[in-house]
Amino acid sequence: MLTTRFVNGAPNWIDVTTSDIDGARSFYGGLFGWEFQSAGPESGGYGFFRLDGRTVAGGAQTAPDQAPPAWTVYFQSEDAQATAKAAEQAHGRVLFQPMDVMGQGHMAVLADRAGVPFGIWQPGQTKGIDVASEPGTLCWVELHTPDIAAAAAFYHQVLGLETSAVPFPGGTYTCLNPAEGGDDAMFGGIVPLTGDASEAESGEGGPHWLPYFEVEDTDAVVDKVQQLGGTVRMPATTMEGVGRMAMLTDPYGARFAVIRSESGQS
Repeated sequence: MLTTRFVNGAPNWIDVTTSDIDGARSFYGGLFGWEFQSAGPESGGYGFFRLDGRTVAGGAQTAPDQAPPAWTVYFQSEDAQATAKAAEQAHGRVLFQPMDVMGQGHMAVLADRAGVPFGIWQPGQTKGIDVASEPGTLCWVELHTPDIAAAAAFYHQVLGLETSAVPFPGGTYTCLNPAEGGDDAMFGGIVPLTGDASEAESGEGGPHWLPYFEVEDTDAVVDKVQQLGGTVRMPATTMEGVGRMAMLTDPYGARFAVIRSESGQS
């Protein structure tokens, strides 16, 4: 699972862009107990979701003509410019060029070969999120993509990520970890894309990074999501040796998942 002992290639930040930041603040506040704090008038409306005084994510409102609401996962880079160049060399794209963020660090938004957006955060004063793998915080990330081998090659070339095959009932799961730390630093996985062609074309079922948030009661969270106006993409399901998970969408279309990890159960 994720930790805040960030190493190069591992997720160190996450944010949601949405068509209604006030609505998102209400939704995630009701779901996880998050509070939203503006980053200031110079931030362009960007702010931080905080839980018990610790930053767990960022958020911002987007214009109607910009990309649809979505969660973006950021990976640590020691050189955002070099990582952006590596993405282009690996047949990806640079969606937003590396830029300084008020002295807090450097960020860029890139896209892999399948067009999946992801972020890069080169730490400055802000190293990353303050907490991970506790209830209400990011604990895992998962890439849903049509070509696992191509994705694994891309992220190895760009971020130095390594993969390993882990057996589970009915098949194998491709796990991801940074070069530093080996399997002990495992933070996510790659899975085959599901959904029909029309969904993929509309973006509803297209390739994407999916963040997982740790919860204490998956079923209760699923019920709460529906009460708050979100939708259930995959109902609460138990996977032996992993935990009980569900895939969800907030009221504005941003996809995420929740899990009560077996490792986190008493």
